[in-house]
Amino acid sequence: MPSVRRTVAAVSVLAAAGSTAAAGHAEVYAPPAPAPALSAPALDARYQATARDITRALATAERVGDKGRKRALSALLGPGRRFLSFDPRGGGRAVEVLGDLKHADRIAVVVPGADNSLANYDSPKFVGGGGRALYRHVHATAPGARVAVIAWLGYDSPSTLSTDALTSGRAENGARSLERLLTGVHRVNGRARFALLCHSYGSVVCGKAARRLAPLPVDEIALFGSPGTTLRHVSDLGTPARVWAGRAKGDWVRYVPNVRFAGLGFGADPASPGFGALRFDAGTGPHSGYLRPGSLALRNLALIALGRDTEVTHA
Repeated sequence: MPSVRRTVAAVSVLAAAGSTAAAGHAEVYAPPAPAPALSAPALDARYQATARDITRALATAERVGDKGRKRALSALLGPGRRFLSFDPRGGGRAVEVLGDLKHADRIAVVVPGADNSLANYDSPKFVGGGGRALYRHVHATAPGARVAVIAWLGYDSPSTLSTDALTSGRAENGARSLERLLTGVHRVNGRARFALLCHSYGSVVCGKAARRLAPLPVDEIALFGSPGTTLRHVSDLGTPARVWAGRAKGDWVRYVPNVRFAGLGFGADPASPGFGALRFDAGTGPHSGYLRPGSLALRNLALIALGRDTEVTHA
């Protein structure tokens, strides 16, 4: 398959260059301290423990002169921000809660794709900024709704310039982490319904997690900007949830070959009619613009998060 071989060759060269640039960077950040297990009584203690982890990481960034990480961590400690988990090692992990997790009727989880890290977490193009845009739009659309949003950088997001972005290894690990998160959040709030909003490589994570999450009250899964899920049809996800798919007209991912060969690639296009998902109109924006304020994609994803399926604009 020439297209796969060309893609692998190009990515391998870029990955080698990236790893050379990163060589010699010492790992100076300590792992997070043990935190209380997720439960309703322990939720505030969990928030406090995670804030202490972020504070320790900020002190390390100041000590070693890591200016980029210092700016990012200072923002995470801003007033009113709450995190279920945090890990500063490597590219970093952070799982932020927007809204009242204990009393929400619906909880939307934003599952990001490649190139997400602590350094760009709050950018509008990445999971923290996108999660806030979703939260604001949901509450502008339905001011009285009890909806929380989780911005989930809970796995090692691959670099686009690496072969990891062509295989499902990171997604397998991410699926296990996502299952642990939702199981814990379900202990915190046993009545809330979940919506998974899965962007780009994050749709591979959700594809791997869907069957694992079938016992939990996940009733909406949206795959957008997706290169594939490694599965051929929506029925292969093994989920009772409604599965949506959308691709913006300006998204470069439409040029990614929808093949799977020798563990490379992700197979069928979820936004194609043959996959069998409900197709929502994702507008005309770029790959990084699905959660951009004012976009048609954000409007429809907010309606999916709310469970207001009849109001979603179909492709």
